[in-house]
Amino acid sequence: LASFLPSSHRPCIATIDRVEQQQQPTPDDDIRRRRNTQTDTYKMKFTAAFSLLFIGSASAFVPAQTRREASNTALFAVDPIRIGTRGSPLALAQAYETRKRLLAAFPEELEEEGSIEICVMKTQGDMILDKSLMELGGKGLFTKELDTALLGNEVDICVHSMKDVPTWLPDGTVLPCNLPREDTNDAFIYKDGSVTKLEELPDHSVIGTASLRRQAQLMAKNPTLKCVNFRGNVQTRLRKLDDGVVDATLLAIAGLKRMDMQDCATSVLEWDEMLPAVAQGAIGIQCRSDDERSLKYLAALNDPPTKACVDCERAFLEALDGNCKTPIAGQARIIDGKIKFRGLIAMPDGSQVFDVESEGEIDNAKELGRLAGEKVKGDAGDKFFEMMVEMSPQQVLGQITK
Repeated sequence: LASFLPSSHRPCIATIDRVEQQQQPTPDDDIRRRRNTQTDTYKMKFTAAFSLLFIGSASAFVPAQTRREASNTALFAVDPIRIGTRGSPLALAQAYETRKRLLAAFPEELEEEGSIEICVMKTQGDMILDKSLMELGGKGLFTKELDTALLGNEVDICVHSMKDVPTWLPDGTVLPCNLPREDTNDAFIYKDGSVTKLEELPDHSVIGTASLRRQAQLMAKNPTLKCVNFRGNVQTRLRKLDDGVVDATLLAIAGLKRMDMQDCATSVLEWDEMLPAVAQGAIGIQCRSDDERSLKYLAALNDPPTKACVDCERAFLEALDGNCKTPIAGQARIIDGKIKFRGLIAMPDGSQVFDVESEGEIDNAKELGRLAGEKVKGDAGDKFFEMMVEMSPQQVLGQITK
């Protein structure tokens, strides 16, 4: 299709990693058939959506490093707004959700074909999958390349899963927008669907997860469980589960819902069973602090209740100086006009868990989160944090997989 466009308008099609082909299910395995059907359905939906978007708006797929010549032609009345995103199916679903909301909020400004570009890029965290996040150095691995592109004016906004965003942002950038939040709970997926609760897991079950938060809470319930590093996109993890690599895994139900794969979940865990990660289920959109046009667009998309809850949770995380080496969970909800928060911090093997609950005014969300962090920090004591600092990644993993 690009060959039919004038040479000055020919886009380079953004490269998206091909989802690995799944093995054919055995005829008598209903659970595997249902899970594979969900994955295949999503892949078809995504392929169809990608094709339609390309056919209808080929110029929307321009890699971040390509400078636009089109702004000097009659094709665009204004420069396109460039959305930076990772290339996983979930990240792309979130980028297209952002695009849809921008078009709905600003139909006159953004109605021209090619007025919004999706700029796909790989991060270090996407490329190195054989090591845990803790070993690689933390959550910034999923945002550094996007930060660089944003500061280099290669993109105008970046769409993030908020749980992947560090509590600090690079100078010259802000994160003024959270889209309405999806369900924040974790989904539990057992290999044949016969186990629906964490308490029912047989001793010595092998659980696939890259999250120390999940590992610590699992092992606090049953120290015999073995947790193994389990990274990759949702489809890859489900394939590994079907292949018998692990007995069970946990995923954010929000991500499954955004890809119409929620039926893959054996059950959805309540907070008492598994307290979710800080900012789980929330999409955040970042821009340059001096970019008035992007700030205007994002102000229209921001959902204030979600923003207040996410700000509260991230203030809790910041007070604890949390990173991928420390199991931390935290969630806020607005109930009857008040913001209510629950948080915890734990040893990686679940041997110690310290939790906190607090309530306050919505306008005081950040301070509420900060004070909750200070309280649980005091409850845990200096020795707890000294042990966490002194532990090497190998020592932490040794506790988990012993």
